[in-house]
Amino acid sequence: MNYKSDVEALDALGAAGKKLKAEIGKVIVGQHDVIENTLISVFCKGHCLLVGVPGLAKTLLVNTIADVLGLTFNRIQFTPDLMPGDITGSEILDEARNFKFVKGPLFANIVLADEINRTPPKTQAALLEAMQERHVTAAGKKYTLQEPFFVLATQNPIEQEGTYPLPEAQLDRFMFNLWLDYPSLEEEYQVVKQTTVDRSVSLNKILSAEEILYFQQLIRKIPVADNVIEYAVKLAVKTRPNVANQLASQYLAWGAGPRASQYLVLGAKAHAALHGKYSPDMEDVKAVAHNVLRHRVVRNYKAEADGVGVDEIITKLL
Repeated sequence: MNYKSDVEALDALGAAGKKLKAEIGKVIVGQHDVIENTLISVFCKGHCLLVGVPGLAKTLLVNTIADVLGLTFNRIQFTPDLMPGDITGSEILDEARNFKFVKGPLFANIVLADEINRTPPKTQAALLEAMQERHVTAAGKKYTLQEPFFVLATQNPIEQEGTYPLPEAQLDRFMFNLWLDYPSLEEEYQVVKQTTVDRSVSLNKILSAEEILYFQQLIRKIPVADNVIEYAVKLAVKTRPNVANQLASQYLAWGAGPRASQYLVLGAKAHAALHGKYSPDMEDVKAVAHNVLRHRVVRNYKAEADGVGVDEIITKLL
């Protein structure tokens, strides 16, 4: 990582991004936007919420990304009886009758929180605290989580009976809300062809944990023009009802907060870097806008009655 300048380091990041996508593509068919945006959130030290019906390779995607990034990976299957200690860890009495802390599955670089809306609010809160503070507390002691630390939570948009949907205030902790759609006919053909035979794929590790931490710092050093920051802030403000915006007042109950503006700029920086640019422009802000704003705006009854979706509102605001 002895780069002569930040420009050389950004070139290396762009090249690494292409290699990562190619390596992940050995296992994951299609889903190019989801792969790219997941990588963007990793380089921005953000967390992702993945929403999609079962069978769209959400778990496989996260596992594959962990492999090519050379990171440790844990999967937590969230259930209604899961307690906070089950994910953070707990103290046990050892043979010498001393209390010893046993780390839970949160102590990994990449954590897949599978079906986060299946578990009670108390356990959700323990996960969200760890995401925000990057440490867990047990018996009055703080235990720091290893860096880089990245949570990817999945939600099933169907079968909502007996679930505990995340409140909007807690959804704000996630940088991106990524929607996984069904594969195209050609992509599904490739999926079936590859997964119904005896096939093993060896993945190369493209980056190490130290390199990821370096690139996370590099992203924050990327300069941004004032007009791009102004565009991102105005876009977030336009989602707020009663702020001289007719569309938001007509269809939205709540708009995005300041964290949305921050993530729009950070996401634009990473998007620009992965596409070989040294500074983001408005197109980079637009590229990440739907994923940043989708879970931060709340439709009102009129929008639901008129059948106007969140993505449609964001597109009109753009």
